[in-house]
Amino acid sequence: MTLPDSGPVIGEDGLARPPWAATDPLLRHYYDTEWGMPVRDERGMFERLCLEGFQVGLSWRLVLQRRDALRAAFHGFDPDAVAAMDSVEHLIDDAKLIRNRRKLEAAVRNARATVALRDDGTHLGEFVWSYQPADTPAPRTVEEIPTFSPESEKLAKDLKARGFTFVGPVNMYALMESTGIVDTNLIGTWRRGASGVWA
Repeated sequence: MTLPDSGPVIGEDGLARPPWAATDPLLRHYYDTEWGMPVRDERGMFERLCLEGFQVGLSWRLVLQRRDALRAAFHGFDPDAVAAMDSVEHLIDDAKLIRNRRKLEAAVRNARATVALRDDGTHLGEFVWSYQPADTPAPRTVEEIPTFSPESEKLAKDLKARGFTFVGPVNMYALMESTGIVDTNLIGTWRRGASGVWA
């Protein structure tokens, strides 16, 4: 395996990936099959928003390891079902989850805010996509990948104003990356442009 300085890494299969997805099988599978592909539906966007909240201060690998358990605990991330939860107390001691009370409670709060968005004639997927920038980065190295943008700052501010929590500019930029709103695949990686959003 060739490991350039923070640029694309060529795997044994001959495919170029970013360093974070180059060696760990779980992260590689996530990158190869899901990361950066467009997510536009309400439920899918709600799940990704919650997972970004759970990731704050932790590794994305840990979130992926706990994803199935989080899906089970939060009714497949159905916003209506999660919004109806009156407590997360029964989840606090579940070792399969990320046992942070504030993050668990944020999922319920964000579900209620997601449901409330419908009153404005939109849904969470449409709302987040409305912050798509006019162009996308074209990084050649990891160092060139932005960690936030004017759009992610505005998205975070507007989500907070609507009652969402754990939605800062940095993790909202990560949400935009993971759902295809921006394409921060390194130039030369095999998934660059795979979303079809950015030619």
